[in-house]
Amino acid sequence: MPLIPELTAFVFPGQGSQAIGMGMALAEAAPEAARVFQRADKILDYPLSQVCWHGPEADLNSTQYTQPALLTHSIAVLEVFKARYPGFSPACTAGHSMGEYSALVAAGALSFDDALLLTRERGEAMRYAGEIHPGGMSAVLGLDVKEVEGACDEASAQSDGTVAVANDNCPGQVVISGDENALALAHDLLDNAGARKVIRLAVSIAAHSPLMIPAQDRLNDAFAAASLNDPLIPIVGNVSAKPLSSIEEIREDLSAQLTSRVRWTESIGRMANSGVDTFIEMGSGSVLTGLLRRIDAQARGISLDSPSTWDTL
Repeated sequence: MPLIPELTAFVFPGQGSQAIGMGMALAEAAPEAARVFQRADKILDYPLSQVCWHGPEADLNSTQYTQPALLTHSIAVLEVFKARYPGFSPACTAGHSMGEYSALVAAGALSFDDALLLTRERGEAMRYAGEIHPGGMSAVLGLDVKEVEGACDEASAQSDGTVAVANDNCPGQVVISGDENALALAHDLLDNAGARKVIRLAVSIAAHSPLMIPAQDRLNDAFAAASLNDPLIPIVGNVSAKPLSSIEEIREDLSAQLTSRVRWTESIGRMANSGVDTFIEMGSGSVLTGLLRRIDAQARGISLDSPSTWDTL
């Protein structure tokens, strides 16, 4: 089935999709991808490509490396796509959490160089906030987002802390985030509410919750200095789940991103309702393509990662 630009969206993965070896085969096969990794190494002044391709895993999973690594791989895939499909302009683009920075680059709203420095700062800011306000995150399976939201509100009211919905990933899969006391109480409430599973994630930060206020403040200072352009195509924002079509709308969405939930279910729904029926995931893994199947079974999902995945086109 041919790709139709006005029915296609580009989507970009966020933290958790990283894996040792990411982008290596693509860089070996495509000079466009190799140039992106070389540029990242130069801008960051350390061998990010080697961290992506050879690890060690502890470095790749450290947030200040993870986020630039995911951005670089995604933009490497994007550049190969552009070389193969010159002039192809999708209807819209979106990214899951830090993947929104990849979406900004794809839409022409932010340069790769600036996005790379911002994602490094974002990772460092999140680590800093985690040191000030330690917390955690848990995946909740089998309940809808309203039920999870209610349990979080109750746990926050009954404890001396806070817990909130961090990611509305797809129907039946919601991630919550907060400090230890409220998170533990939310686990009990969610179990009692009939959750199929509540799984504690292997992170020590409470992303997309009020505990990220120090990180958001620090990132907003860095973002204010970045050069933004009006996007060439709409970006569906994480915070609003609405198309962002101007610099002002982008700044407003990103200024609350770290402390607000990722409305991924709503974002996919918004794009589908506008007529998009094909979602091309660009970057490491196929997490977003898997979520798409749960959100809209009629939509076509294509994951572009290593050279072998291009056969799906």
